[in-house]
Amino acid sequence: MFRRFAALALPFALASAAFAQEAPAPVPSPEAEPETTLVVLETTMGDITAAIETERAPITAANFLRYVDEGRFDGIVFYRAMRLDWGEQPNGLIQAGTQHDPERVLPPIAHEPTNETGVLHTAGALSMARNAPGTATGDFSIMLQEQPGMDADPTSEDPELRAGYAAFGHVVEGMDVVRAIHAAPADPNKGEGWMKGQMLAEPVKIIEARRAEPGVPGE
Repeated sequence: MFRRFAALALPFALASAAFAQEAPAPVPSPEAEPETTLVVLETTMGDITAAIETERAPITAANFLRYVDEGRFDGIVFYRAMRLDWGEQPNGLIQAGTQHDPERVLPPIAHEPTNETGVLHTAGALSMARNAPGTATGDFSIMLQEQPGMDADPTSEDPELRAGYAAFGHVVEGMDVVRAIHAAPADPNKGEGWMKGQMLAEPVKIIEARRAEPGVPGE
C-alpha cells in the first residue's frame, strides 16, 4: 500500500514542481507618477503649458501656483533670452517674472535643491531665478536644452554650485513658443554686467497665467 501511495505521489510532486517552475512571475505594479498641476502661460506669442511638480518640489511649486492663483503673473513679461553657443541648438534659457515689482512680489522662499527633489534641469524645465539660495521670489526661467550645470552638486566646495538652482516643473506643450521667444531680437545695450545683451528688445507679455483643466493641456 505504501509503495502504491508513493508511486501516485511522485508524479503529483513532479507535476507540482513543474507548475511552480513554469508559473509566470507576478508583474510588478508600475510606479505612480509624481503629482503635478498643469499651468497655462498665455503669451502674446502663443501658449506654454507646464506641469508643476507639487509632490517633488512642494515649496517651490506652491509659491509658483500662488503667483498664478493671485493673478500676479498676469501682465508680466519674458524679458531675457540667454543664448549659449554650445550643445544642441538653440540652447540657453528664457526668463520671466515680477522683477521686484512691489505690487506683485511675494516673500522669498526656502531653496529646494535638485539632489533632494529629483527635479532636474532637463530640456523644457522651469527653474527659479535667485541671487543667494533662499532669495527666490517671482522670477523663473525655462530651459531650451538640458542644463546639468544648474543642478545641485553636493560634492562641490563652491556653495553656489553645491546649492544649484531649484527646478520645479517642465513644459508639456508649447516648446515652439519657448523657442520663438528665445529667438526674438535682443537689445545689445540693455542689461548689466554679464547679462548685458541678453534683454529682449521687445519683451513678450504673459497675458494670463492660469491652472489648466485636468487632462486637458492648454485649456
